[in-house]
Amino acid sequence: MILWEFSERLRLRAALTRLFRVRVSGTECVPPGGCILVANHESVIDPFFLSLATHRRVRFMAKAELWRYPFVRWGMDAFGAFPIERGNGDRGAMAHAGRLLAEGEVLGMFPRGTSKPAGSRHWQRGAARLALTYGTPLVPVRLLNTRQVVPRRPVEVRIGEPMAVARCRPTIAAMCELTARVESAVNEL
Repeated sequence: MILWEFSERLRLRAALTRLFRVRVSGTECVPPGGCILVANHESVIDPFFLSLATHRRVRFMAKAELWRYPFVRWGMDAFGAFPIERGNGDRGAMAHAGRLLAEGEVLGMFPRGTSKPAGSRHWQRGAARLALTYGTPLVPVRLLNTRQVVPRRPVEVRIGEPMAVARCRPTIAAMCELTARVESAVNEL
């Protein structure tokens, strides 16, 4: 967490925003309190761009495999990310995410689970599961032009209206329906 605060003092956010000529629209749509920013995922640096949706710190779940590498683990921990074992409904990671949401934190999630262009483009149900379990709003976010290494076109961060979610039992049917709704909302931005 200290690294996040340090990077804010260094104005790293502003420098990278200028470098990638980032245009952000809809920041007023991010509600106060706990919420989940749900975005498409095209690049390994998408977490930085998703963080621009709000001036609050955004916490991220990331695949547990990243914690195998000491330098990466240090960076992930320093920025407040936490590991999730993908594919098995990691209850510990989901409970940790729930505590963060209850404390009013912003959680950033990429339901596709990967930024690789090949492979499944299928959205996973984790964000919907959290939203239903904790009654947390989902905020659709569309990231555009993030795959470029050298900025040729401005990166865009488009934030949509929050989707209110009533707290209820997260059945598979309810999670699938909510996942489809938020995926559609992201694609329409």
